Amino acid sequence: MTFLSAGPAYAVAAPAPAPAATPMPTPAAAVDDTAVTHGSVTIGGRAVAYTARAGTLPLLDAAGSETARVFSVAYLADGADPRTRPVTFVWNGGPGSSSMWLHLGSFGPLRIAVPSNATAPAPRTLLMPNPDSLLDTTDLVFIDAVGTGYSRISAKGTPAMFFGVDQDADAFADFIRTWATQNDRWGSPVFLLGESYGTTRAAIVANLLQASGMAVDGVALLSSVLDFNVLDNGQGPGEDYPYIAFLPTEAAVAWYHHASTAGAANLAQVVAAAREFATGPYADALMRGDQLDRATRHTIVARLHAITGLDEAYIERANLRIDPQRFEFALLQPQAATTGRLDGRYRGPALDRTGDSASYDPTSDDALTDAFTSAFNGYVRSGLRYLSNQPYLGTNYGVVNAHWMYLRSHAIAAPNVLADLRSAMTKNPYLHVFSANGYYDLATPFFGTEYSLAHLGIDPALRAHVSYGFYPSGHMIYINDQARAALRGDLVRFYHDAETR
Repeated sequence: MTFLSAGPAYAVAAPAPAPAATPMPTPAAAVDDTAVTHGSVTIGGRAVAYTARAGTLPLLDAAGSETARVFSVAYLADGADPRTRPVTFVWNGGPGSSSMWLHLGSFGPLRIAVPSNATAPAPRTLLMPNPDSLLDTTDLVFIDAVGTGYSRISAKGTPAMFFGVDQDADAFADFIRTWATQNDRWGSPVFLLGESYGTTRAAIVANLLQASGMAVDGVALLSSVLDFNVLDNGQGPGEDYPYIAFLPTEAAVAWYHHASTAGAANLAQVVAAAREFATGPYADALMRGDQLDRATRHTIVARLHAITGLDEAYIERANLRIDPQRFEFALLQPQAATTGRLDGRYRGPALDRTGDSASYDPTSDDALTDAFTSAFNGYVRSGLRYLSNQPYLGTNYGVVNAHWMYLRSHAIAAPNVLADLRSAMTKNPYLHVFSANGYYDLATPFFGTEYSLAHLGIDPALRAHVSYGFYPSGHMIYINDQARAALRGDLVRFYHDAETR
């Protein structure tokens, strides 16, 4: 799950300086609130017994004073050798989202039974054993960012210490080092798995960990945002990058809803044709701006109409530049409906039929959020036996996102963490990166991710360490059964490749 608000919110990022090693403060005495339970999940016909550990760890400042307590749930396979057993640290994004989405939606031992057909789950949808769990391949540690879940600022902590791009990454790196120390896992293969803004975090954290002596074997990026210039941020005239990045996703969504007239036989053909048009004639036309000749403009309008299903007059009024949020509304406006943003397969009635943009997201408002929140609140108490008088904040966008500092040191542009990822891969030539993308994701477009990763500027010998997966789903790839199973298979291969020297 993501938030990544549209609008002119970002004044941030430039190439990040190489991080200095962060000294580990002396631990302060703290109450251990860890709850330990045991379970088993059957994966591929084999039962995997595990121990679950739910609780908080303190984060400390340089003087050893506590600044926050970070909640996590670790699933550790029983009887595994920690010297060879991978451990994967998992988180969502937002900023302002807990890890409950990945925890109960993707690869934990239990999963909420979300319908695959892009319809909302019923209230109080039950949890079920998850045969697509990754516990047969890796231990899993789901981490809640400070200000979400049960993770809270405490003692001498302040929001400014955590609610920012680099501050947040520092906190996650500190947590991982502390967790590895307390659980004697410094010798284990280490993987990071982040979704949405969590991919931004993962790129920085990988670099920070390696600067402090912890090698990272693999980074899995689900529904990435590595360069915020690719998003729909209201950049203004002359900033055409997002329109190019979103076009193949808009083509896929239009095809799914039978609005496209381009005549493609399947999704693969739709996407291939849209990619070629986006980086060729379309990009060239946008770059010409007001100097574009009338004949070429007419050709571009006709092609955009064919692949997006939007009316030619609408495309003309938009000056060839299709805003993603308006696309969600305009595509199904004749049917008085709107598509999902997080997952364009979803549709819902338009709240304002005379508007020009979607006023809500049928993907997440509100049935999906309600289902996950209620399921996790029940599971953490009755299943994990972790008891707290505080509410579990599945999302806390109103506080965390609203106060987020996107500005990085010496930066004057939108956040861009490609330099961090490039640094991590260059300094550790064994590091592998896997990028998972949903074709119907109108929040973080897959074509923007492809463009970003193709511009890492890494040594040619390392380029094979970047691999991709594409799935018939949206931002939350795993809420489609077919996509989740395919993603699990790709991740298992990724782990194998990353551990094969």
